[in-house]
Amino acid sequence: MELAYTLLGLTTPILILHAFSIPLAKIVKSEKLPYILAFTASLFAAISSSFVLYEVYHNGPMIYMYGGWPPHFGIVYEVDALNALVGFLTSWVMLAVVLYSYWYRHHLDDPVWYFILLVGLETGILGCLYTGDAFNLFVMLEVLGISAYGLVAYHRDKAEAVEAAAKYALIGAVATTFYFTAVVLLYAGYGSVNMGVLALASRSQLLWLFYEIPPSIKYLTLFSIALALWVFTYKSALFPNHFWLPDAHPEAPTPVSAALSGLVVNVGIYATARFLYTIFGEYSALGEYRIVVLAALFTLGALGGLIGALMMMTQQDIKRLLAYSTISHVGIAYMGITAGFLNGSKEAIAYAIAGGVIHIVAHGIAKALLFMSSGVLIDAAGSRNLDEMRGVGRYYPLTSASLILGFLSLAGFIPFIGFYSKWYIARGYLDAEFPIAPILIIAISALSLPGYLKAIAAIVFSTREKPVNTVKERWIEYLLFAMAIALIVLGVVFQYMWPFYESASKELVSGYLEYIDRAVDKIPLEYRIFISSEIERMLTGVKP
Repeated sequence: MELAYTLLGLTTPILILHAFSIPLAKIVKSEKLPYILAFTASLFAAISSSFVLYEVYHNGPMIYMYGGWPPHFGIVYEVDALNALVGFLTSWVMLAVVLYSYWYRHHLDDPVWYFILLVGLETGILGCLYTGDAFNLFVMLEVLGISAYGLVAYHRDKAEAVEAAAKYALIGAVATTFYFTAVVLLYAGYGSVNMGVLALASRSQLLWLFYEIPPSIKYLTLFSIALALWVFTYKSALFPNHFWLPDAHPEAPTPVSAALSGLVVNVGIYATARFLYTIFGEYSALGEYRIVVLAALFTLGALGGLIGALMMMTQQDIKRLLAYSTISHVGIAYMGITAGFLNGSKEAIAYAIAGGVIHIVAHGIAKALLFMSSGVLIDAAGSRNLDEMRGVGRYYPLTSASLILGFLSLAGFIPFIGFYSKWYIARGYLDAEFPIAPILIIAISALSLPGYLKAIAAIVFSTREKPVNTVKERWIEYLLFAMAIALIVLGVVFQYMWPFYESASKELVSGYLEYIDRAVDKIPLEYRIFISSEIERMLTGVKP
């Protein structure tokens, strides 16, 4: 479908154009223009991502060449079932965040700069997800980072917000420098920064001139991946790189907290999966070290899941409680996507990875919903402290119901989509005869319950003696309730949605050849002959 390719190519330019048009509101003195421009940009991205997901699901990976330059010579977007699904989630949840931001406008003293940064944040996230170029990933990480730092510090009159943003930004700047160094090293070793070409070149070491990987290439690759993974785990707040999140997310404006915890952390998870499966997966120059890296990330995921769940129990600030919940669920997602270290069958590994992908979706919707629901209740109570919020939920039944449903999905109750994500991770590990993982999933879920129940009991089931502030524009409750119902619907119709999750999982487990083929196919014939012969060798298993 040619329309899908056009929309994919237009997504980033349209978002950027809208972001730079928002300052016109100060010239024409229009209060609503920033909201309108942010909404139309997010709506375009949501529609575009829907067409892209449909096209990829039916016809395989898409390649969009900016300026007509082919892979390896120019920047391209390459979208397969994995990043199409995560991009679809991102754009629709961001649309809900923008709508919520309109309700939240009474907290925004300068909506122009707020919406510039918010649209910039969406541009950065989608750019990181869709790009097929390792260097362009660095550029988009910078766009994402600068927007996020500014949004965390938006309430600049609060010392806590400035401190949280400074901590986030300073370490974030170091992180992106590390990633840039990794890209330089990869280019020096492989002569390309295109992900498809890198995926082929990293495996060509096994098939082309050498029966053993040259030590120089092996250690260069290992050092580059070490740098890149430090950055990706920082962006996704995987333990122990989670230290910045409990301060940054609560101090940001509530809709920004929703986007950061529900969507931004997914960038790091996605990039980790892309590097360790598609680019440097099986038979790549990482060799035996890849299994060690995956096992280490699984261990960190399990530790993060447990620590985040335990820390929730001690929190009195509802937003900090939700921030630690994010750390816990990022850990669970990593436990799913790192299943490649198992010695079990491909099918078992694919189930566990599919569970990790499902968890990205389930957590993204639920966490955005919980932050936005808590924002309404914080306004009503005039405080983020659970003791001060006691009983406030009784006055806002739809918001309270949305809050409860969001927590139930995160806890993994049937029939919510959150149940299926944990179930498939556990099933995959059980089929691979690795029962430690299901036990850890159960333990993390059990330890999370006291934190969830603590919030629900205080907000909804306690008696309130203090007066409640009137929350205007109650239409926001319908938006929140619709998101909550989506968590149930996605669980009820799970079997119909399973092919999307299964396709995303297969792209990681065994789809790298198609990913490579789509990229190489766009390279001019005179440069493609050698590369095509290498792909044929991989497909046929013939050694030189």
